[in-house]
Amino acid sequence: MGVHSGRQLASKWVKTATLLSHSSIAPHIPPTRRFTANNLKAMLDTHQMVVVKPVVGAGGHGVIKVAHTSDGYSYTYYSQTKRFASFGALIGALNKKRRGRAYLIQKGINLATVDGRPIDYRVKYVKTGNGWVYRAIVGRIAKKGLFVTNLCRGGKLVSGAQGISRSLSPAQVSEKKQKMRELTVLSTSVLEAKYPGIGQLGFDYGIDKQGHIWIFEVNTRPQ
Repeated sequence: MGVHSGRQLASKWVKTATLLSHSSIAPHIPPTRRFTANNLKAMLDTHQMVVVKPVVGAGGHGVIKVAHTSDGYSYTYYSQTKRFASFGALIGALNKKRRGRAYLIQKGINLATVDGRPIDYRVKYVKTGNGWVYRAIVGRIAKKGLFVTNLCRGGKLVSGAQGISRSLSPAQVSEKKQKMRELTVLSTSVLEAKYPGIGQLGFDYGIDKQGHIWIFEVNTRPQ
């Protein structure tokens, strides 16, 4: 496989910390903390909605949306939502699901939607003999009723341009694609400086209802 296999950085935590160290990238990374009861309480008090996910894992597996509601707390896993009257009950339920695995907490982003379904974007960036090249910018629309867009969970693939056009407006397509490209180039240079030998990257981007671009994750061996 040579250069393309590259090296795989499993920990989302390590990659997030590396990107946060760059002042132009940091504003595009949702606030992220390690999963502890205190951190979850603080993040929910600040953001009202967060996403909790395994530090190591792919395919949207184990991703839980947690919210501070008017009458307590709730969590959503795939299409199922459970409600809790107290924070203690919520933490108990989450710890059962987590089974001792390391998780992280990320500020929840209210993504722009297509027909009410959240959309996010995957940018593939590959190192070739002639340097880094784009393979694709695609949009992934969540299956009705789900908040994760992963294709293995029934998400629908559209071109990046279609996705931006339908969720924001046709007038924003070139600007948003250009910004994603800039962030991809910049992030790749920061990651490569720290981890020489990476050869394939998959960037997961989200654009919120206000049009701000967020980097959710960088996969170092994209599926």
